[in-house]
Amino acid sequence: MVVKRRKSKVPPPPSDCPLSQCMHLLAGASTADVIWFLREGERCFTELQHDVAGVSAKVLTNCLRKLEREGIIERITRQTSPPTVWYSLTHGGQELSGALMDVVEIAQRLRRT
Repeated sequence: MVVKRRKSKVPPPPSDCPLSQCMHLLAGASTADVIWFLREGERCFTELQHDVAGVSAKVLTNCLRKLEREGIIERITRQTSPPTVWYSLTHGGQELSGALMDVVEIAQRLRRT
């Protein structure tokens, strides 16, 4: 028996869909974890490296640079001895953090069912 394919009545997403861009951003290694740990305030590099267990310094650095380029986090250099680098969420990063928390809550509810 051949099943007749029906055309979708839903239009395709726009080619420059912000949802696709956001999901591409979050697909990076440890990206969601970095945002998760920064949601309560600024953290220095070594704290983030400890928080995001199992990630090399190089991978974490690349992730942080990407998030900074995208305007999700800001990098602050403090003139201590030795100099320290701190990261915090921008306003957009805080909004994204809230959305991630919502996704986590939904995932936990789905897992229970």
